Amino acid sequence: MTGLQHLEATVRQQLELLDYPRHPWVPPHPAAADGEAVLDVAVLGAGQTGLATAFGLLREKVRRVAIFDRAPPGQTGVWTTFARMRTLRTPKHVSGPDLGVPALTPRAFFEARDGAEAWAALGKIGREDWQRYLDWYAQVLDLPVRHEHALEAIGHDPATDLLHLHFRTSAGEAVIRARKLVLATGMDGTGAWSIPVPFDALPPDRVSHTSGHVDFAALKGKRILVVGAGASAFDNLATALEAGATHATMLVRRRLMPRVNPFRWMEQAGFLGQFHAMPDALKWRFMRHIFDLNQPPPQESWDRVATDPRFALHMGSPVTGARLDGGEVVLDTPRGSHRADHVVIGTGTAFDLSLRPELAALAPHILLWRDAYAPPPGLDFPPLGACPYLTGGFAFREKVPGTAPALRHIHFMGYGAAPSMGLSGASISGMKYGVPRLVDGICRALWLDDAELHLHDLLSYAEPELTRDIPQEMPEAAE
Repeated sequence: MTGLQHLEATVRQQLELLDYPRHPWVPPHPAAADGEAVLDVAVLGAGQTGLATAFGLLREKVRRVAIFDRAPPGQTGVWTTFARMRTLRTPKHVSGPDLGVPALTPRAFFEARDGAEAWAALGKIGREDWQRYLDWYAQVLDLPVRHEHALEAIGHDPATDLLHLHFRTSAGEAVIRARKLVLATGMDGTGAWSIPVPFDALPPDRVSHTSGHVDFAALKGKRILVVGAGASAFDNLATALEAGATHATMLVRRRLMPRVNPFRWMEQAGFLGQFHAMPDALKWRFMRHIFDLNQPPPQESWDRVATDPRFALHMGSPVTGARLDGGEVVLDTPRGSHRADHVVIGTGTAFDLSLRPELAALAPHILLWRDAYAPPPGLDFPPLGACPYLTGGFAFREKVPGTAPALRHIHFMGYGAAPSMGLSGASISGMKYGVPRLVDGICRALWLDDAELHLHDLLSYAEPELTRDIPQEMPEAAE
């Protein structure tokens, strides 16, 4: 028996030891009686958060669960698609997907595969190895993933109070009915990776986004300009140089490179566990500072380029204009213009729920932070204001009560959940606390929706506790 085979047996044993209560409790939806299945929960996104959410629901005996992902098998998530760092940015001892099951922790997997000494010598987990861990996790738990399902629209039937999820698949449109929906849509779940102004004036073949497809082979022998100084910008720049780019210039809006990573401060039980309970004013002040700090590039990302003579860094150089001149891309800054053959944009994501195809029709009805809270003068921050103002169970709220009843059934676990719920979605660091809170919120909603049915079930409960006959009246004691 290999180390991983032994670990898989241990996983099954530990799950058996923890298997209480054992009975499913969510009744079939009445609309399922017509022969068409109704899911209790549909999870959109088969990345790390979607997988862990499905596992958490199944452990709580919510059985009719399915995970949908637009990618084919082997291409879910970011780690082997557009992530270009060599290792994760989080410490190797982080946990989260395991949901408290020791044999499912990343450490258990890597020690079983590579040995305890290899784990002890490891600095950080490689990004491709992390994806191998997630693939193993989904396989050993037999999670119900349906690939090549792109969610294009969310409908709602008032008569049944069910969501109608319209998916585009290789076989055509598929409509899935579900009681609840989880949007585990990652860093861009609050909007989209987009080419912002003024870069949209450039020909599409001359500009790429760090979170999209970049043809690095085509950049061999070319000069590139990279806009932004986040970790992704550095990793894309390094990948381009390693692929043979002749020169790479980084243009940074800030005058000084960030040196403090707020994620390291946030990785504490107090913040991760209790942020969600704070009043709005404190939540805003925390997140305003965290968003404003931004993240510096990890040391590993800086080291990939710092000593390369082909690398140039220009701080205090926000791009004010972009154009094509004589076959060259020209970017203008207050400190001068820069010419190159190609531009890579690393400026993050646009926070606009209407950019999400699945939310386009519902976005005008979703309550946002800017609708619910007015920050004091000087503390305004538009990206925070564009985030959804969520319930304690991660569900959307209606901007005007009664106008979009579907929203209470949609639970949002993207990066934009942070102002409401803290570091909980789209981040390995927050999964340990965020996923159980999400699962608890969904279970609470399902239970309350069916509370009358559960009461009826209790009142009609007739299974005897004891197998022997018990007299209805006890004889009086003899004097």
